[in-house]
Amino acid sequence: MDIEQKVRELAEQKIADRPDLFVVDVKMHSNGKLIVLLDGDKGVGISDCVAVSRHVGFHLEEENVIEHAYNLEVSSPGLDAPLKLRRQYEKNIDRTVEVKQAEGKKREGKLLAVAEDGITIEEKIKEKGKKAELVESFIPFSEITETKVLISFK
Repeated sequence: MDIEQKVRELAEQKIADRPDLFVVDVKMHSNGKLIVLLDGDKGVGISDCVAVSRHVGFHLEEENVIEHAYNLEVSSPGLDAPLKLRRQYEKNIDRTVEVKQAEGKKREGKLLAVAEDGITIEEKIKEKGKKAELVESFIPFSEITETKVLISFK
């Protein structure tokens, strides 16, 4: 079993009694940095990150899973981190997102819905000489290369 899979299992084991929390990603970098990203339907707190870090760290040491020096970092994805899981999309319904598509096109709009195969956004379409109108657009996940939540300070 590879290190990332083992760490994911340990993290999921620790949050098993917390259905509101979920593991977004686990990455072992060549420089020894081991990153675990947690998220929650209503966010994730520092105490949650600390509990997972202690649990994972204890078991990695106890079972001697990693034979070289490493630095374990447990946190939530940053505001600028792209959405990876369908659950993250669902958590961000009604927020403004920027969607990058495979052919390089960028679209921006309010995330309205998440389906099994894609998302629906409400975007402003402005045609020359006409008033901008709000249009609902479905974007399949297969065409999405990256989606980020846009932060508004209004």
